[in-house]
Amino acid sequence: MSATGGSKAIIAAFLANMGIAVAKFVAWLLSGSASMLAEAIHSVADSGNQLLLLLGGKKAQRKADREHPFGYGRERYVYAFVVSIILFSAGGLFSVYEGVNKLRDPHEVTNYWIPLTVLAIAILLESFSLRTAIKESNKVREPGQSWVAFVRRAKAPELPVVLLEDIAALIGLLLALFGVGLTAITHNPMWDAIGTLLIGLLLILVAIVLGVETKSLLVGEGASESDHDAIIEAIEAGGEVQRLIHMKTLHIGPDELLVAAKVALASDKLVRDAARDIDDIEKRIRDAVPKARIIYIEPDIYRPALDPEPPTDVFVLKSAD
Repeated sequence: MSATGGSKAIIAAFLANMGIAVAKFVAWLLSGSASMLAEAIHSVADSGNQLLLLLGGKKAQRKADREHPFGYGRERYVYAFVVSIILFSAGGLFSVYEGVNKLRDPHEVTNYWIPLTVLAIAILLESFSLRTAIKESNKVREPGQSWVAFVRRAKAPELPVVLLEDIAALIGLLLALFGVGLTAITHNPMWDAIGTLLIGLLLILVAIVLGVETKSLLVGEGASESDHDAIIEAIEAGGEVQRLIHMKTLHIGPDELLVAAKVALASDKLVRDAARDIDDIEKRIRDAVPKARIIYIEPDIYRPALDPEPPTDVFVLKSAD
């Protein structure tokens, strides 16, 4: 994980959340606002999540060994999935519980100016954190790619996680401001409880989205469409291959791609010549897609009866010109 990319956004989010969490706890103790308590727990959960993302990035850097011959790149996916679980439980469920509890047994909110001031400052700090996450994401987001597509297609989980956390945090702060503000105006603590409940539901929704996306990465995703096409072009570019029989790709980490392909070579080609052709193909693939670090090319002879055209969503099959 680049120190100038995902980790920069994570550190910015961690520093903002730690400072905000302390301020929110103080505001809760002085005012008794349930929304402030929910927001404080939310900030603590986010801070822990950012530490987990940094830890996952560190563990993923370990070198491959006999037990894990393809390395530890998927550690980042595991820790991102743990983050979604923590956000769901420690953040969302607690806030829902607190909101329902306050609806059943409303507590008076005092010293309104304290939570309102803290919320205003927190909105500024979270906006700075979100700005950093957006700036770093734009460095890796494909031109014209929507933010929804970026979150769904990103192979590195850190930036989408921080983006969603920061967006949820800003919306949560606005909901808390809504709850505390209406309570101050109406002197009815029900609004504070409703704000707390809405914060919890928001966090649960974000946690579910994160869980679904990181689960897909854990199960195993292939190369992006652009990388997939670039690899095919690289295989076919040199003229050694008569036919690309089929190809499969798999991300074994955000920055490491496994490529396995069966290619048809001339039936009368000598072994040493086939080996040289395969070396040339592998070099072109790595030049075109640097993250394709593990490549297996199987030379074969194309036999239509044994190699029928497979489904287009799994294999690639093209005729030589």
